[in-house]
Amino acid sequence: MTLARVTSAAEAAALDARAIAAGTPARTLMQRAGEAAAAAIRRAYPDVVGATVNVYVGPGNNGGDGWVVARALSGIGARVFVRDVGESRSDESRAERERAQRTVTRGESADAQLIVDALLGVGAKGEPRGDIAACVARIAAARARGTVVVSLDVPSGVDADTGASAGAVRADLTLTFGTLKRGLAIARGSAGRIVVLDIGLGKAGADDTLSQLVDSHWVRAHVPPILADAHKGTRGKLIIIGGQVGMAGAPMLAARAAIRSGIGMVRLVVARENVPVVQGAVPEAPAHAWPESAADVESTITGWADAVVIGPGLGASYGSRALVDRVLRDFRGPVVLDADALNVFAGEPEALGELIGDRAALLTPHPAEFARLLGVHINDVLARRFDIGVELAKRTRATVLLKGVPTVIANGAGERLVSCAGTPVLAAGGSGDLLSGIAGTLLAQIGNALTAGACAAWVHGRAAEIAGRGHVRGVTFANLDLALRRVWNEPLRALEPPVLGELSAVGER
Repeated sequence: MTLARVTSAAEAAALDARAIAAGTPARTLMQRAGEAAAAAIRRAYPDVVGATVNVYVGPGNNGGDGWVVARALSGIGARVFVRDVGESRSDESRAERERAQRTVTRGESADAQLIVDALLGVGAKGEPRGDIAACVARIAAARARGTVVVSLDVPSGVDADTGASAGAVRADLTLTFGTLKRGLAIARGSAGRIVVLDIGLGKAGADDTLSQLVDSHWVRAHVPPILADAHKGTRGKLIIIGGQVGMAGAPMLAARAAIRSGIGMVRLVVARENVPVVQGAVPEAPAHAWPESAADVESTITGWADAVVIGPGLGASYGSRALVDRVLRDFRGPVVLDADALNVFAGEPEALGELIGDRAALLTPHPAEFARLLGVHINDVLARRFDIGVELAKRTRATVLLKGVPTVIANGAGERLVSCAGTPVLAAGGSGDLLSGIAGTLLAQIGNALTAGACAAWVHGRAAEIAGRGHVRGVTFANLDLALRRVWNEPLRALEPPVLGELSAVGER
């Protein structure tokens, strides 16, 4: 199974350097990138044959890729204009410029149907300036009139590490080479649809120390099938603990998501006042009151559950902390901790780690919960979203699923998986409860917290994509609930080489 990797700008440059050192000339990599991009443009926009195309090229290697694309599109019948900004800085770029100039026209057309943005690559930092900024403005004006914009590697002006995009090109399609750049996973509004193209990095591109992109093929390979002779016991038994007075809806959302995700049996353990409420609303899930002693934990939880979710609607109080302590001390099986089950340990990650011990455990904080637990500023979490999870994982002895755009799943061994599935449909209260139910089900069935967390994050995000189908407003949790069923039964779509991965456009455009 070929996996797309997620890299920083420095990691991407190092992969290129390793491939070159192993015997692949830099110009060959440039030609592969440009030719693969031209072929991808033709697949995405068949009308490019015979169309008028403006290619904007900068002075770096990204501009060299643009010259290769210009020549290739001209070769299939497009009428290609190239507007270059600055003198090409590398021998490879200069050679491709000389080769392409024989078949393209210098300048730009006011009637272009498609624009290729090859102004700035992954090494660029800061807002575009000078002539490049002027070209970005012309691209924006053309897009506003309906011209399609395709960016190479990253939209010009998008920081490949941070996703900062002030003054950047807004693309309909971004064709990125070898790996998915971290900034693209963040700046989804600027990137549009993203396609990762293989340019022949070989073993360098399969480096297992790099973050992996989770996709439908990865999930299908890691979620065990429900066999023909399965029964409710073999499908797993999950307990969801939460539901403080006034917050009964959260554990019910989690339970429904667990049921949609294939759990065999689910119990809800909630505040005593909420037992009749949740029992009537989710009859498939027997309801019990919060345990008040070790004996209660044994009778209600330990002797029955394959995994436990703690947190949905729990509330952040002294009593909540005591409840989490009691359950974690007396139940030693796999756990998912979310929301207030994390907030009650604010600034005390090691105390939580002592309770977790050596079991399979998954923490699912959003950035603010993560910041409270680790005792750092939320801006630090956002700035280091791809790496900071490893730190918390080591201190809590758990796997950490940091929610957001994108979601990063990391363990204390330094393994990182990245899920970019999802849309702003999930930017609403209660969506985390759905994720908890999915994650709890998969942890009960798989047993490995890193794998279960990554699969859950992708399934959760994919459900949002299906429920919204490009739209955000008007989508409810009922739509997400129904979409979950479709996720589990979607046919796999093969990725045709040289495509390593694809991400759909998200948000209202």
